Amino acid sequence: MNYFNTIGIGIAFSPTLKANLYEASRLALFFKSKLVLIHVGIHSHRKEKDIQKILSPFIEKNLDFEIVFKVGDPAEVILNVVQEKRLDLIILGALKRENILKYYVGSIARKITRNASCSVLLLIKPSVERVPCQHVVINGLKDEKATKTISYGFFVGSKLGASKVTVVEEITQQEVAVNVNDDRSLRRANIVKERISIREKSRVIKILEETPEEFKKNIKIKTQPIFGRRGYSIGHYAEVVRADLLVTNAPDKLTFLDRLFPHDIEHILTELPTDVLIIR
Repeated sequence: MNYFNTIGIGIAFSPTLKANLYEASRLALFFKSKLVLIHVGIHSHRKEKDIQKILSPFIEKNLDFEIVFKVGDPAEVILNVVQEKRLDLIILGALKRENILKYYVGSIARKITRNASCSVLLLIKPSVERVPCQHVVINGLKDEKATKTISYGFFVGSKLGASKVTVVEEITQQEVAVNVNDDRSLRRANIVKERISIREKSRVIKILEETPEEFKKNIKIKTQPIFGRRGYSIGHYAEVVRADLLVTNAPDKLTFLDRLFPHDIEHILTELPTDVLIIR
């Protein structure tokens, strides 16, 4: 079973070119996928030769790849290639904020993330040397897409050799609906939280039972309810537990107001806690 038959990455001839190509090529081999390299610019034999030279260690391992050269607006070109090549996953780099150890999605990558018809993987620290993926955090938020998100998360975790997967159920404070004014109301709020936690854990366990066994083999599985603002709380959790990958579902179509008043995925895109995989 393969969820990502064809994956792509937008490439530029920058200092991170080699690291990005290595990361994408490793993933293509892990997933047994075809790799489409998208360069926004004029084709030249020199560029093609330079790319193939970097890819040579992976070509020796029978990497299936294609290089696409197109001129135009970077975001529009990549979105068009996603459609034309029917990509299942597009890989994008993220940028570090000036002078602080926080990563965010730049304007081009953010536009692609919001509008791509396929899943998106955001890399904050591409590396030539492979950094093992040990802990994957999956957003188990109650949603019609939760089953797919969890299944994809375990698929990726198994292919990358992760030893631990935590499925997080984000619960907003509004769901508790108890104003805490004294000890009595505090106890009532804690009881409500416990009941919601039990309910959410039961829901996630049912989804886990439907997840293919081959994806769960040799992986320690944990469920974790967290209370707080959606998007922000799971991002913070992934950062605290030092997760190597955060898997979450794509939001519904975002409006202009969603960008003015960010929530859910927008909080994650603003301050990336780790590499993020957004499932569509």
